[in-house]
Formats: sequence, C-alpha cells, structure tokens
Amino acid sequence: MSQFTDATPAEQHRVASDRLISIAEHVSDWDAPTPVKEWRARDVPEHLTWLAGFLGGMGVALDIPRVDDPAEQVRVQAAAVQALLEDPAAGEDVDSPMGRMPLARVINRFYTFDVIAHGWDLARSQGVDVAFDEDWATGAFHGMSAMGPALHASGQFGSPQPVADDASIQDRLIALLGRDPHWRPQP
Repeated sequence: MSQFTDATPAEQHRVASDRLISIAEHVSDWDAPTPVKEWRARDVPEHLTWLAGFLGGMGVALDIPRVDDPAEQVRVQAAAVQALLEDPAAGEDVDSPMGRMPLARVINRFYTFDVIAHGWDLARSQGVDVAFDEDWATGAFHGMSAMGPALHASGQFGSPQPVADDASIQDRLIALLGRDPHWRPQP
C-alpha cells in the first residue's frame, strides 16, 4: 500500500484534483489533440462534468457552476466535489451501479479514477508526462482487467492497445483504457 491508496476518498480526490488543477493551469493550447482521438484538451474538463448527472440519478445533489474558462471549470468542479466528500453525508450509503455503498466510495471508484486518467490525457495533450501512484495503478489495472470484455463493451473505453510484456503497470493500465501509453502530440 502507498500513502495515496491508504488515504480516504476525500484525501485521494484532493490529491488527484490538485494535480489536475496544476495540469490545467499550465495548458497553453486548449485546442490541442489528446490521446482520446475524438477530444481536444478543452473536452477533458467538459467531460468531467458528468458526475453531477450521475449522482443526481442516485438522489444526490451536486451543483457545479459552469464557467467558460476550462482551467477555472476544473477548479470549480474540484471544489464542489471536495465539499461533497468532506460532508458527513458522504459516509452514508447510496444505491449505486455497484450496489449500496457509501457515497464517498462511489465518487472514489467512478469519478476520482476519471480525474486521474483524464489528467494523464490532458497532460499528454501538452506534451507533459505524469506518473500514477504505482499501488493505485496496480489496483486499478487488476480491477478493470477483471471486468473482461464487459469493460470495453460499455463503450466508455477504447479498444485495448498493445504493450510489451515488460511494460510498466501504468503503461498497461493506459493501454487497457484504449490509449497508446507512448502517445505524443504531433509537432
């Protein structure tokens, strides 16, 4: 276990969203392509707004004001989600797609994962490398691999990409999510 994987869902979200905010604050081209071929850098903050609708379907209100500046959208959303995670109600069970579990755990499993993965997309769109916590990446890789073909049948991830047998766990996770772990923006 690592300090990150031992952290509470609120602490994990804070670390992940702080990294995403830092990446967003240094974006020089919001129209740059990303490793997700249909997306530009500006699509990453827009994509992450899915959480409000997802939680609304479970009866949980999350107000995320919409702003025009993509970096500010990342900050606004991070603050709203962090406030929700720090509310004592985040420890209460909700009916999620994975059964009844505490709201904080739902956010951690679905949304914080997305913040980390799409932070990689946004960083790569700018030619920047980021490293995942290795223990987190190992757990995420094995958990998602266990889903088998259902993972990609969901339509939420691209087709798995090939990687060398000795690829790092981060590269294996990125490839499982349908991205080329060696993707770089074209000059």
